[in-house]
Amino acid sequence: MHKNVSRRRLLQGAGALAASLPVSAFAQEHFFAGKTMRLIVGTGAGAGYDLIARMLAEHMPRFIPGAPRIVVENMVGAGSLVMANYLANRAPRDGTVFGLPLNSIILEPSVKLLSRSGGAAQFDLSQMNWIGSPSEEPPVLWVMAHTKFERFADCQTETMIVGASAAGADNYTVALLNNRLLGTKLNIVSGYQGTNDLFLAADRGEIQGGNTAYSAILLGRPDWVRTGKVRILAQYGRERTADLKDVPTAIELATATNPKRILEAFSAKFRAAYPFLLPQDVPAAQVTALRSAFSQTMASPDFKAAVEKLGVKLNPLDGEALTALVKAANDLPADLIEEFRRATET
Repeated sequence: MHKNVSRRRLLQGAGALAASLPVSAFAQEHFFAGKTMRLIVGTGAGAGYDLIARMLAEHMPRFIPGAPRIVVENMVGAGSLVMANYLANRAPRDGTVFGLPLNSIILEPSVKLLSRSGGAAQFDLSQMNWIGSPSEEPPVLWVMAHTKFERFADCQTETMIVGASAAGADNYTVALLNNRLLGTKLNIVSGYQGTNDLFLAADRGEIQGGNTAYSAILLGRPDWVRTGKVRILAQYGRERTADLKDVPTAIELATATNPKRILEAFSAKFRAAYPFLLPQDVPAAQVTALRSAFSQTMASPDFKAAVEKLGVKLNPLDGEALTALVKAANDLPADLIEEFRRATET
């Protein structure tokens, strides 16, 4: 009898101790411990999205209760819609699988930049769970300094030859928006396979400029910046970046209300350059745990040092801020959405 009472009291004490621990941390430790998580990237291996994903997979596990392993998988197709469709319809909804699509997915509910190019969006983005984005990567309109284009206004009066990859690519879409919303005269020459090909074309004199991320110029052609060989005429983020305080945003350059609102919405995809998300119906405790782990990773000195080697400057958005950003970017009147779509049609 005495032994049974002592055992009962011991069990009661253990239960009281467990109850005194933070419930979410206790539960998530139990859930994630020993598991292997999958991070699915909607682009091929070796590109910017893939490198950021692998960096996160390396550093984030130690901030997740239970320290699970994260493996990265690449699922290419339809501008990352194949991956997003898998995440929404086939992936487990328990927090063990999350993804990184192209940032154009942020505007998929309204403008459908990705599905218009031949894919089909089989998901409701408003029901999915955003984890966060590590940085912003606004593109810039750049031009070789030996040309006659000194200000943005110059390409509104004179034809400028710019290079691009293909219809649907950011470097093509930004050029279209310049022409259709800001009155530029950009002659778009497409067919270049990547950013480095654009830089080589500019070196050869085939094109005069282009629309790429400023960080890509810093990494791919640092001498252009150092020697003043390139001139930046405009940038496409919501606000001027610290490196380009004297360069106007496209939003500032717009003179009418509708173009301003369209460019503000468009800038959301660059503010959240690498948007990580979970499927719908993931338990709230797992979503909270992963959002917290993401934020802690962003604050980690080791992670900061690692991404700086990639030429990426951290300016993270947490899950709640990213959710609000996506909602605001798609909360446009129907007539404005239609104007936005027309402005990006090829």
